[in-house]
Amino acid sequence: MDSKQQLLNKSNEAKEIFLPHLSADPVIFGFDQNELKVLLLKMNYRKQWLLPGGYVRKDEDLDEAVVRILKDRAGLTDVYLQEFGVFGKKNRSEFYFEDFDETLFHKQRFVSIGYYALYNPDQFNPIADEFSETCEWIYLSKLPEIELAMDHREIIEKALLTLRETISHKPIGYNLLPEKFTLSELQKLYEVILGKELNRGNFYRKIKNLGILKKLDERRMGGAHKAPDLYSFDEGNYAKALENGLNNW
Repeated sequence: MDSKQQLLNKSNEAKEIFLPHLSADPVIFGFDQNELKVLLLKMNYRKQWLLPGGYVRKDEDLDEAVVRILKDRAGLTDVYLQEFGVFGKKNRSEFYFEDFDETLFHKQRFVSIGYYALYNPDQFNPIADEFSETCEWIYLSKLPEIELAMDHREIIEKALLTLRETISHKPIGYNLLPEKFTLSELQKLYEVILGKELNRGNFYRKIKNLGILKKLDERRMGGAHKAPDLYSFDEGNYAKALENGLNNW
């Protein structure tokens, strides 16, 4: 079955199951090799890259829908998701399905709710759904080289901007770094998200004052320099900071 016929076959079923005109597009960021990644699908139809988004069932809450969509489309579970924006330009999705007539469910006008999440790529092996050729982590630095469908480039840019704003009053790193990490590795994560270098002394002092780290009785061995101390996140204090915000940042 070709990709067009696959969509046609699903159209009538979708009209019965999903709400019209409402969708969700989650932006899942990962951190690897000192770079940010984003999780994308390459659709069978048109071979363009998209966010692993989808539609909202008539019998589910919006937040429940996003959790289900990520599981169905990429095999991703246990994600802390944060809503960050609404995207509703006319024809934002209709042009993508220009090969079909107006009766196709997917070609209707959809307003999409944007969510973002942070996830460690090492803890997850993407699984593409039946509509997709592949599901992969793509480095943000590679995005200019690939063809993104609809307005998904704009959604990713807005998600990154929101992440940069959030970093000033919410902790970052729990779902992106390994269980044990150095302060230098944590600083690099902040620098990559913010897109600028940070003063090491100021960063170390501020991050320690937040109370979200636990210094371990271990060091990162190897390398030519003195082995740096290892840290982990204090889960209780980290959770409180997520809920209440950061006081000393």
